[in-house]
Amino acid sequence: MTTEATTPEAVPTLVSEVGVVTTTEGTSPARRARGTTVDLTTPVFALHEGGKIETTLRTPLSSRAELSLAYTPGVAEVCLAIAERPELLDVYTGRGNTVAVVSDGTAVLGLGDIGPGGAMPVMEGKAMLFKHFGGVNAVPICLDTTDPDEIVDTVARLAPTFGGINLEDISAPRCFEIERRLRERLDLPVFHDDQHGTAVVVLAALTNAARVTGRALADLKTVVAGAGAAGVAIAAILQGAGVEDVVVCDSRGVLVPGRERQPGYKEELAARTNPRRLAGGLEVAMAGADVYIGVSGGQVPEAVVASMAPGAIVFALANPTPEVHPDLAHRYAAVVGTGRSDFPNQINNVLAFPGIFRGALDVRATAITEGMKLAAAAAIAGCVDEPTATEVVPSVFDERVAGAVAEAVARTARDEGVARVGSSRA
Repeated sequence: MTTEATTPEAVPTLVSEVGVVTTTEGTSPARRARGTTVDLTTPVFALHEGGKIETTLRTPLSSRAELSLAYTPGVAEVCLAIAERPELLDVYTGRGNTVAVVSDGTAVLGLGDIGPGGAMPVMEGKAMLFKHFGGVNAVPICLDTTDPDEIVDTVARLAPTFGGINLEDISAPRCFEIERRLRERLDLPVFHDDQHGTAVVVLAALTNAARVTGRALADLKTVVAGAGAAGVAIAAILQGAGVEDVVVCDSRGVLVPGRERQPGYKEELAARTNPRRLAGGLEVAMAGADVYIGVSGGQVPEAVVASMAPGAIVFALANPTPEVHPDLAHRYAAVVGTGRSDFPNQINNVLAFPGIFRGALDVRATAITEGMKLAAAAAIAGCVDEPTATEVVPSVFDERVAGAVAEAVARTARDEGVARVGSSRA
């Protein structure tokens, strides 16, 4: 392939030449075994040609005088000032408003392990959302390794370039260790969005759903179906918000302490959930439950949904196929939410992460704390003035959301002592 063929201008030519191809490439054995047919002529590929993001200039560069200030010799003064006073790095470079979006491609959307190259369009999309909704610059970084030691070391070495780290689409349980170690090693915000972004928006939705159904959070019997990244974080944030009865299920049923062949993180989760010590399958947990939160995929039988408490709340978040289809859920539930945009109550991470990082960066926070996540959830919930059964979360295009979340997160960071400065934005 020639150098010219790699430029954006050459992409349409390549598409017309390649057309429909069958490939068995990729890191996932399942994908290699079945192969995939790709039609490069469909409209979605036209939108992605050349990528979805680009860099742009914030200062003019149209004269020798401007060049001398932006680069040599003028830049030397700024370099020396930062070398002498490292805190100036976030003032006189773009670092203070730039986030790394880091993935190894092992848990991409509903696609699974498709490798770092396959993950790149999603990471570019994430960078778009950061910029559009939060005014945060974001750089997609897809790493060609799945080793936690290598990922932690690589991200830590890149940290001087970024004001925050957003981990994305890294499979469990490695994602827990990677986030924990980076949080311990770095004095800047580290946030695994698949865990905490999902959890924040779920809590916001549940807060308003409880209002709609006349319940208190503390009284809700809640089932979380899925003990991966999102399920673990959802259980934790719900407990932090005062939900006392949280039962977590995986594909083998209810998590209980001492269950055979249970990995360490699930044993830990089992020990701090399931206060009634239920045991058995999902149907045991769902009987009489007020809330179902699905982050696992698969399908819940109608009889199991029907066994929930009257006026139940069902959040079936698997994409593109919810664990409980909304038409079925509405037969038994008062409030129904999904992860999809074509049904009411879309529980979408984009309501959380742009504002969370905006607020953290504004005060140069050293971490994103549990209190900051709870504040973000409350701010999202508060953007719905009068919650109804069909509106327990605001629209992803509600322009108030990111600002409200940022303000709440920044305020909490200051209150909790993890902010380096007051808000740097007007």
